Amino acid sequence: MTPHIEAKKHEIAKKVIMPGDPLRAKMIAETYLEEAKLVTSVRGMLGYTGTYKGENITVMASGMGCPSMGIYSYELFTAYDVDKIIRIGSVGAYTKHLNLYDVVLETSVYSDSHYAFIQDGTKDTTLYPSAALVSKIEHTASQLDIPVHKGKIYCSDVFYSDTVDYHDMYEDQGCLGVEMESFALFHNANHLGKEAACLLTVSNNFETKEETTSAERQNAFTKMVELALESLL
Repeated sequence: MTPHIEAKKHEIAKKVIMPGDPLRAKMIAETYLEEAKLVTSVRGMLGYTGTYKGENITVMASGMGCPSMGIYSYELFTAYDVDKIIRIGSVGAYTKHLNLYDVVLETSVYSDSHYAFIQDGTKDTTLYPSAALVSKIEHTASQLDIPVHKGKIYCSDVFYSDTVDYHDMYEDQGCLGVEMESFALFHNANHLGKEAACLLTVSNNFETKEETTSAERQNAFTKMVELALESLL
């Protein structure tokens, strides 16, 4: 147990899928896992463990932002000896070439967050996921015939920003879109010698102004979920 996770050590699998939303974690566990058991619910951050095609899998929410992802992924990696975490979430696209519900696989993340520097003094503003896990996801996507866009994503500490221009992020940094958690996840994994990756589904587009509803974001991102699960087999 930790201050934020009440599960016993054996109740957390070595492979974890982390959506931000606790209700998305609940939906995934109830839809895809056999014998899913609620193993933690501290602060409403739901975590379930069950099996998917015979593989032990935990699905646990991370909450929003680097601080929240930082806490939960660090405790999973260290206190529960988790080996792999795949974050699944939504991304706001910066280009008209990405449509609603397109799946994006992060190949790198840029951030102006101070999370990594405060955690261990890392000054890098661009971090990378685990190459082996990214390769496995790419191979699995090909097998499942799921189209995947690959690229850099901006990880922001601020949802409502008056200073960030998405045109600059796209043109100068090469970021395809924005989310809020992967920088902390990748840093923790790299710092601790673990594996992490991030799969995202386009929920809104800054260029076209299209967007999904909160209910659609919670329940409709099935291709991303299935790809993440299959990649952990």
